[in-house]
Amino acid sequence: MSRLVRRRLAEWLVVSCGLWHIGLGLYFIFVRPALLPEDLRYMGVDAQVLYGAAPRLAAWLAKVFTVMGGFMAGTGVLIAYLGWKVMPLRTRGMTAALALTGALTLVLMSAVNFALQSDFRWLLALPPIGWFIALGLYVRAA
Repeated sequence: MSRLVRRRLAEWLVVSCGLWHIGLGLYFIFVRPALLPEDLRYMGVDAQVLYGAAPRLAAWLAKVFTVMGGFMAGTGVLIAYLGWKVMPLRTRGMTAALALTGALTLVLMSAVNFALQSDFRWLLALPPIGWFIALGLYVRAA
């Protein structure tokens, strides 16, 4: 695989991860329910008991998830822009920035979902894998 192909593939993978972040953020803002069945399973509590003890929990979680979703989507915009416009410039520190961004967003999220035994843990393992493939391709294209 040529250097140019590795570089373009790395950029495309990072842009894809940025778009994934945007989609995930929009899901958290507009679609995600306050509690998923896996949340209740992890906490070991029945929804009726939980809502009985904390009747405004769903409204509060909706606000929390709106903020989280906004941060996810905003991060995705920056990640997509990074892959599309900044990575091709191969500026100093880009490899470290890519590694830290992937670790603090995708890897951390995936690790926590594995710790929680999330129903989506295997699906959520795919973006960090793509990210680190991109990172490896980016380094090899130097």
